[in-house]
Amino acid sequence: MKMHTKLIVTALGLCSLPFAQASEFADYGRVIRVQPRVEQIRQPREECKTEYVQVPVQQAPQQRSAGGAIIGGIAGALLGNQVGGGSGRAAATAAGAIAGAVVGDRVDNNGRAVQDQPQYMQEQAVRQCRMVDAYESRTTGYDVTYDYRGQTYTSLMDRDPGQRIRLRVSVEPERGQ
Repeated sequence: MKMHTKLIVTALGLCSLPFAQASEFADYGRVIRVQPRVEQIRQPREECKTEYVQVPVQQAPQQRSAGGAIIGGIAGALLGNQVGGGSGRAAATAAGAIAGAVVGDRVDNNGRAVQDQPQYMQEQAVRQCRMVDAYESRTTGYDVTYDYRGQTYTSLMDRDPGQRIRLRVSVEPERGQ
């Protein structure tokens, strides 16, 4: 009887084997095409350039000396006093003092008047900035077209699967039969 029980258990086990198989399994499909999905992302950025321009620079006014005018005025007054005679002596002294002061000032200050200060040109850097649109390409996924048992499928994936794609195949009976 023991032999008979073993045979029955073995037969039942073999008969139930198809029902014990999983309804899901892994298989591979052949990749036909991989197309990256690329998105253009706008990223504004600041673009600057430096230009050099000529700018007039006024020199600081130099100190003018009064010594030449004083000495010239005294010398002119003495000369005018010697040249003039009688009632015109006072007028000649005054005219000599004025002319001597002007000549003495010019000699002492090299003939420069206050408004005659030279202007110099200086190169100055001027930075100009503006906003420009820059675009960056980012891959957001891959459209993968593959073949599985004669049927063509397309799926969006996070990465490029290579030449073959691992598939999870699910088998279940059609409802309503």
